[in-house]
Amino acid sequence: MTEPVIAQKKPCVMELEPGTRYWWCACGRSANQPFCDGSHAGTSIEPLEFTVPEKKKYGLCACKHTRNAPFCDATHRNLD
Repeated sequence: MTEPVIAQKKPCVMELEPGTRYWWCACGRSANQPFCDGSHAGTSIEPLEFTVPEKKKYGLCACKHTRNAPFCDATHRNLD
């Protein structure tokens, strides 16, 4: 299995809208972090489709090692 690239070691904090389908980049290669731009092609990593229940700011994982995808769980603090 291909390992994800660490896009950055802090979350991408942004306001998201309920009812909108988002595609979170799980491979770390997207130039449109934290969202997928198709850069995962040729890897075994697929983006994650998600929605949110309410309009507010969310911290989306950018290190790609969260155990709560697509949301940051502070795993980036333990990465070398």
